[in-house]
Amino acid sequence: MAELTPEDRRTKAELPRLIDARRRINRRGADLLPHRGPVHEESATGIGKSGALRAAIFGINDGLLTNTALIMGFAGASQSRAVIVLAGISGLLAGAFSMGSGEYISMRVQRELLERMLHLEAHELGTDPEGERMELAYLYRKKGISADLADRMSTEIMRDPKVALDTHAREELGIDPDEGLGSPWGAAISSFSMFALGALVPLIPFFFAQGQTAVIASALLAAIAIATVGGLTSLLTGRSALYSAARMLGLGIAATLVTYSIGRAIGTTIT
Repeated sequence: MAELTPEDRRTKAELPRLIDARRRINRRGADLLPHRGPVHEESATGIGKSGALRAAIFGINDGLLTNTALIMGFAGASQSRAVIVLAGISGLLAGAFSMGSGEYISMRVQRELLERMLHLEAHELGTDPEGERMELAYLYRKKGISADLADRMSTEIMRDPKVALDTHAREELGIDPDEGLGSPWGAAISSFSMFALGALVPLIPFFFAQGQTAVIASALLAAIAIATVGGLTSLLTGRSALYSAARMLGLGIAATLVTYSIGRAIGTTIT
């Protein structure tokens, strides 16, 4: 197998730190509350394997909170319906493109890093198979497996290069080579569309009404949507639906009151 490039050697030197960081992140979930209610295997399996679901949740939350706060800020400044609608549409488009492009870059960089880590692991398997076998046996012994069984397991796994790479990726690097890399485009599209959907909700009343009627209707509609989304996240986290909804609604109310108060205090009129 070819020698490592200078870039690969630098990445290899950083591997211990990167792997340790991933393990610390994974360990943060150890104190999560147990899931309440039925668990669907297909849903539970896919939660951690794709960035699209995470991007969708963050996207719709950000869309709701950001555009509601923006619209209420303009409403507090006593702007006309036309100005509020323009601000809301601008916030929707700017936020959606920002979220989508940000998710794409984030997932693309993450994917490239994980692919580089897999490449380095494949290089090590090809150049030092015995050392990698011993390393795998050591990892199994750390899990509580007897030394004899760990040696036999690692020896059997190393017979097939594909199985060996897959196992080392999972056990040593904490990477799922099949689905764990995520899809940058999937995350970007999910984030873009869900942000736009969330941002549209508080804007809808201003298409049909104006003045305090539109403001109150927008606030109520946004509050219902924010609480609903917060409650639905409990299906993934196992937290109480009431707690999740109240937490999200509280943040939304706080952000809205702050921007509305600032807009009212400034009282800026756009001509």
